[in-house]
Amino acid sequence: MINGFVNVYKEQGYTSFDVVAKLRGILKQKKIGHTGTLDPLAEGVLLVCLGNATKMCDLLTEKNKSYTCVMLLGKTTDTEDITGKVLTENNNIPDEETVKSAIMSFVGDYQQLPPMYSAIKVNGKKLYELARQGIEVQREKRPVTIHRIEIEKTTLPRVTFRVSCSKGTYIRSLCRDIGEQLGCGAVMEQLVRTEVKGFAIKDSLKLSELERARDEGNLMEHIIPTDMLMKDLPALHVNETSMKLLLNGNKLAPSDFEENEIIDGKNVRVYDAEGEFKALYAYDNDKGQYVPFKMFLS
Repeated sequence: MINGFVNVYKEQGYTSFDVVAKLRGILKQKKIGHTGTLDPLAEGVLLVCLGNATKMCDLLTEKNKSYTCVMLLGKTTDTEDITGKVLTENNNIPDEETVKSAIMSFVGDYQQLPPMYSAIKVNGKKLYELARQGIEVQREKRPVTIHRIEIEKTTLPRVTFRVSCSKGTYIRSLCRDIGEQLGCGAVMEQLVRTEVKGFAIKDSLKLSELERARDEGNLMEHIIPTDMLMKDLPALHVNETSMKLLLNGNKLAPSDFEENEIIDGKNVRVYDAEGEFKALYAYDNDKGQYVPFKMFLS
């Protein structure tokens, strides 16, 4: 079984589930998961975890992501993107400076209403399943953060901008909210995810490229080690005498590590005495020990 992850370029027309299903066929293994859904219209970076790296999926969905978006003003749809049923059309588009000002006003924290066409569950049912039945339900607004917006091109009624945002942000809904503020409506016309946790689109591979790499025998050159998903965390190495404690998933004292350090308030990557990544631990100040929360022993 392959352990690690791969930076996949998800193409338009595929769902994130499609990518995982196709990779299961390409790699001939079942244990595969992705780190954040992309709509079929969207394309770009989809980090896919393999083998023991699937334990990282829940951690990576929490991370910030970056996108390039094309927003079309003067239209609204039921899906909040260009693929949906048109609800309203409005040719009264504000001037360029007004549009830019409205876009930039969303930088920071705001309460965003998630779209009906989303995988969020309400009373055990996914919203998009209800939406396809013509049912609209009450949704709660959720706090999101727009870290940065850079407007790249304005050719009204279209605006191309780059955005960096927190987990749970719907770019479709950001376009909707900008359109509402301008009074003319707006939909997302194109979306490309350009980066997830420092892994960039320039390094991503299409499914066809991964399949070719498999056939040519160099697939493993494109598999990134599991620990690199958390390369920003400090690394500690267990000493030879404490190896058994680590391999049994026990708590560890600072003296069990070669570094003999206390790193409080931050998760750490833990390696065995031979330098192989084995676990994620966190220091518990009350216990005076490092406590495991993710083990990667297989």
